[in-house]
Amino acid sequence: MTTKHRFTASDGASIAYVDQGEGLPLLCLSGLTRNTSDFDYMLPHLPAGWRVIRMDYRGRGESDWTGAATYTVPREGKDAVELLDHLGIGRAAVLGTSRGGMIGMFLGATAKERVAGLCLNDVGPQLDWEGLGRIKDYVGRNPAARTIEEYAAVLPAGNPGMDNVPESRWLEEAQRHAMPDGKGGLKINYDPALRESFLDAFKNGSPDLWPLFDACAGMPLALIRGANTDLLGAEATAEMRRRRPDMIFAEVPDRAHIPFLDEPEAVAALGEWLAAVRARGSLSSSSL
Repeated sequence: MTTKHRFTASDGASIAYVDQGEGLPLLCLSGLTRNTSDFDYMLPHLPAGWRVIRMDYRGRGESDWTGAATYTVPREGKDAVELLDHLGIGRAAVLGTSRGGMIGMFLGATAKERVAGLCLNDVGPQLDWEGLGRIKDYVGRNPAARTIEEYAAVLPAGNPGMDNVPESRWLEEAQRHAMPDGKGGLKINYDPALRESFLDAFKNGSPDLWPLFDACAGMPLALIRGANTDLLGAEATAEMRRRRPDMIFAEVPDRAHIPFLDEPEAVAALGEWLAAVRARGSLSSSSL
């Protein structure tokens, strides 16, 4: 079982995190409603020589619930920097899944000296309303299923485009993202108030994050995209590649939002990106 540690953010919130392995620091930032387990599938495929740091955002997993007003990309980005400070890490490679990629771009624009490279998992500076609408339907709401097994059985229908995923993987997903509510049903493992924050952030559609993307110029960049995604459109993807022709890119077949990061295409892209970060020589295992 993975051991979680805690640190206290500047506003007093207790934030849970995992720090494992030895080598160069890799900060993994999870999806909107998710937690450190987002990267469990990737870990067995990670090249040697990386120290993997993961956190439960505030309001998720084992971190403190601090209210909808604090569940924002800037605050979560600040927490990420404060975690690096707590660990004595000056710069880290950043892998961001969905929400984590938005935070990664934010850090690339506001704390570039702390980011040695950025890998985006099915997210970019322009998000499609279809995917946002699907997230809106479920964020902050408890599953209707009564058991983990029932929940696993309905997950494929709620995740269109995730094709040829074995039943065992859906069961793992259900176990990671729901828990018994003590009343014979299930509940989400994050603060339901996250729904309020999400609706407020996207009330006028997808924000323009192109300035954040452009601010990441000069650092090793990678994009992993689900071939069937409803969140990151082909047009936005093409524009990202036009602006950053050096960007490592992989499209994962049979995956929508989001790839699990253990698919061969994702593993290859991650390996190439990590090699590019290492080759830059801008990281060391030493402390601040």
